[in-house]
Amino acid sequence: MEYFEFLNKSVTPYHTVEALKALFDAKCGKNARFFERGGALIAVRVPKQICSDSQFRIALAHTDFPTLKITPNPDAAAAGVRTLHPEIYGSPLFTSWLDRDLGYAGLLAYELDGKLETKLIRGDKLFRIPQLAVHLNRGVNQDGLKVNPQTDLNALWTAVGGKERFVEALQAELPAGAKLLDFDVQLFDAQPAKFGGFENEWIYSGRLDNLSSCHAIAEAFAAAGALEKDFQVAAFFNNEEVGSETREGAAGNFLKSVLENVAMSAALDSSTSLRSAQNDKSLSSLVCSELASVLSSSFALSIDMAHAEHPNFVQRHEPNHAPVLGGGVVLKMNSQKRYASDVFSNARFKMLCEQNNVPCQTFVMRNDMPCGSTVGPAISASLGIPTVDIGEPMLSMHSIREMTSVADHEKMTSLLFAFWK
Repeated sequence: MEYFEFLNKSVTPYHTVEALKALFDAKCGKNARFFERGGALIAVRVPKQICSDSQFRIALAHTDFPTLKITPNPDAAAAGVRTLHPEIYGSPLFTSWLDRDLGYAGLLAYELDGKLETKLIRGDKLFRIPQLAVHLNRGVNQDGLKVNPQTDLNALWTAVGGKERFVEALQAELPAGAKLLDFDVQLFDAQPAKFGGFENEWIYSGRLDNLSSCHAIAEAFAAAGALEKDFQVAAFFNNEEVGSETREGAAGNFLKSVLENVAMSAALDSSTSLRSAQNDKSLSSLVCSELASVLSSSFALSIDMAHAEHPNFVQRHEPNHAPVLGGGVVLKMNSQKRYASDVFSNARFKMLCEQNNVPCQTFVMRNDMPCGSTVGPAISASLGIPTVDIGEPMLSMHSIREMTSVADHEKMTSLLFAFWK
């Protein structure tokens, strides 16, 4: 199954970008332009004809997920084993990382013949963070397991007497004569994606938040042909789990610079009002002015996973706004504007669902619980584009292994294809 292959390959944001590029190369050919920035990627398809009323149809997602990143100097030894000290990235559910088969992967930066080079790696060894036995922690089942992220999440990676330092294992991944300068390596759930449930109606996998959204966007973008007059944009950002304020994040200038680049190319290649405007304006300032106007009348779907109602904890959900697995695409709303959805974008989204027979559910967080966020507010605020936050319902969000519905993923992909058809 292509979806499972995508999930299994995308073990870091950098690997996610490579998996997305491979999907696009196989299915899009030269029918789109691609812009890459580290763990972020933007795909753009230009319409058949640029018109004065051309708009952007944009779908947004993020490539990162909560994880444990290996620190620059991670090594320690105790009780006959060597351990690696991680740094917390995002907000992972700590207990889910215990007693799991953990892989390691990431990006290495090195010097070779005076040049700076990079290399993606994915180790073939398994690490582990073993839980303390119940005999040594007698009250754990009554009091609950409490994990100290500083002391309890060190990963066991080899026995004393093997490699002295983890950096030596990374150095061995490089070409002869290369010198390792830095690395961005993280742990991940090494168990492959699987079907679950008695009827295989569910999906169990690591990184579903937010790789499920990335895959739905990519599949729909690849399947859609060029539109008559509207631009199609698929944007995949890094660092959403830590606030998006990076050069690869949604709060950076990546999408804005790409759209300006595309608009400038359109102005140079077409005979529309962009090209034939009054001579006292430079083309670049004209493009910026036109782009702001175009974006305000365009539309963006911010796609991130949504909380499904948990059957064992129904009291934790807002009673009238608790989506369920298999119930369809979720519209996410928040009056504190943690989501970009507003009355205008909500209405457009509901019309899209109705016109294409896609079931829609609504999520609102309880008033006595804080609400998470997405890339939507950052993009909507910086570009002035009407944006709606939507997603597939899921359970075990931010666990090392999460759970979604097969039917909901199909519905999301179908909705995105309709958005771009």
